[in-house]
Amino acid sequence: MSALIRDAPFGQLVRFVSGNRLLQYPEERADFQLPGSYDVSPKNGQLPIAQDAPVPAPEGPATEEVVYPDPETVLEKIETESEEESDLDKIQTIRTAHTARTQISRVGTRTALQKSISRADLEQQFTLASIEKGPSRPIEPEKLHDGTILVDWYTTDDAENPQNWSFGRKAVVLAQILAYTMSVYMGSAIYSPSIGGVMQRFGVSIGSASLGLSMYVLAYGIGPLLFSPLSEIPIIGRNPPYIISYAIFVVLLVPTALVDNFAGLIVLRFLQGFFGSPCLATGGATLQDIYSIIKLPYVLSLWAFAATCGPALGPIISGFSVQAENWRWSLWEMLWLNGPVFLSLFFFLPETSSSNILLRRAQRLRKLTGNDRLKSQSEIDQASITAREITIEALWRPFQLVLLDPSVAFTAVYTALIYGIFYSFFEAFPLVYEAMYEFNLGELGLTFLSVSVGVIISITWYWWYIYYRVEPSIRNNGLGAPERRLIPALFVTWFVPAGLFIFGWTSDPSIHWIVSCIGIVITTIGIFLIIQCIFLYLPMVYPQYAASLFAGNDFMRSSLAAGAIHFSYPMFHNLGVDKGITLLAGLTVGCSVGVYVLFFMGATLRARSRFAAK
Repeated sequence: MSALIRDAPFGQLVRFVSGNRLLQYPEERADFQLPGSYDVSPKNGQLPIAQDAPVPAPEGPATEEVVYPDPETVLEKIETESEEESDLDKIQTIRTAHTARTQISRVGTRTALQKSISRADLEQQFTLASIEKGPSRPIEPEKLHDGTILVDWYTTDDAENPQNWSFGRKAVVLAQILAYTMSVYMGSAIYSPSIGGVMQRFGVSIGSASLGLSMYVLAYGIGPLLFSPLSEIPIIGRNPPYIISYAIFVVLLVPTALVDNFAGLIVLRFLQGFFGSPCLATGGATLQDIYSIIKLPYVLSLWAFAATCGPALGPIISGFSVQAENWRWSLWEMLWLNGPVFLSLFFFLPETSSSNILLRRAQRLRKLTGNDRLKSQSEIDQASITAREITIEALWRPFQLVLLDPSVAFTAVYTALIYGIFYSFFEAFPLVYEAMYEFNLGELGLTFLSVSVGVIISITWYWWYIYYRVEPSIRNNGLGAPERRLIPALFVTWFVPAGLFIFGWTSDPSIHWIVSCIGIVITTIGIFLIIQCIFLYLPMVYPQYAASLFAGNDFMRSSLAAGAIHFSYPMFHNLGVDKGITLLAGLTVGCSVGVYVLFFMGATLRARSRFAAK
């Protein structure tokens, strides 16, 4: 628990105020024993150790200590020795070499993707992630030609490595990221029951009042373009963008609930969405830091569960309260919900970026030893990063990928369309359940539970599929073509139009309301599983551009969703809910055909792409 608090923002603040005398790291304590592999003093081969450190016990007879090298070195050697073997033989050779009591230093998914320039690199990372954990062994730091010693994890089970954290510590991080994501996403649709009150108070049309919802959604699509690259800078890490932006978000909740000016309300809602967006920009990166690439689908699906159910639960929470009190009540509920979540992150969310952790370790070792040659790899990489490179990665790369690669463009358009359809429900539901079935605001909010039901069904099947089909296939046959990640999408892509047709054509007072809700459940299953398939497919094809891919995809999805909030209301009024939904369903049929094109022609498209891993 002390380590958890020490690495959280509160613990870092306590360390700063106390001059690092409280909540110390091992390198700062008097009993710290410097690993032998860092003994590089020119005088006696020993780095200076604190004077009050205990004298080590006399050594016994000399024994040969096995020190395991970097996994990439091992794999390069194995590949060189087996150039003429088949791919399956190579995988088996690698697996045999490692299982022979060889333990490797594991890396998080984010690092694994960044290291993967080719398909072979990605195959290696999956192979490494699937190997059983072995006995602890020291890790020999790499020494560069200029004398620089790269500070690394001390041992293969180093407690500071996020990959080695206990199940409980990882669960704490996961729970906080899920609560953070759900609370911020809930802030979009929790405003929906207040639209009528906003129209009455400020004398505006429904289109104008809906800006409070659409600007929030648009802003949390823009935010990742800034916050995602910031969190990748080693000296910054994950936590500062989280805490600083979330503190601003929570503070903004107060004036938003009190403002008595319509323009001010819309501006504040936009700023809320922008400063709440790091959960979208960096939440997935945090989970990638602590979970291996082969286990990531499970936790990413939970994260998607929080992101999908957040907007669906918003109207449920505020529906009855707005009806009983007033339209401002939903805005106050955001404060009551997010305040405790912010305090949890402040006190108990540790830094998860291995680049940041190793950089700070290198700083402590330099202070301890006085040896300026001790540096982390991230420190060296950071020195060469320019403002121009950061700007390109943040503002140009996401759009470059969409504009110049047809596969990325299709997935961006498809996910944006189904996300826009999801947000069109917030305009369609009142027309169906409030106007046709005469539900009150609270009962109307309860109909959004059909979205949650669809997500729960989806995630249950998805975990079964990953555990019993995907994992055994990867362990036995290797990663395979990226298009294999799209196999479930070939079936569930038809769930979206089928569910929409059911919802649109059974929304009639003469038909029980549960039938149309079943259509929403079916549509949600399709939406959730398609997004999961695409979000696994994209990093397999473009591993080194994963961060830019998701930032661009987030922007496209949020932009179309913001537009859908405004075009869906007049569309449903002019065409009717049945015909309007039919139009949207027809667009998804065209995208369903595109999924088959991507599956069967993916290899051809990848061969022509300038960005795909070869």
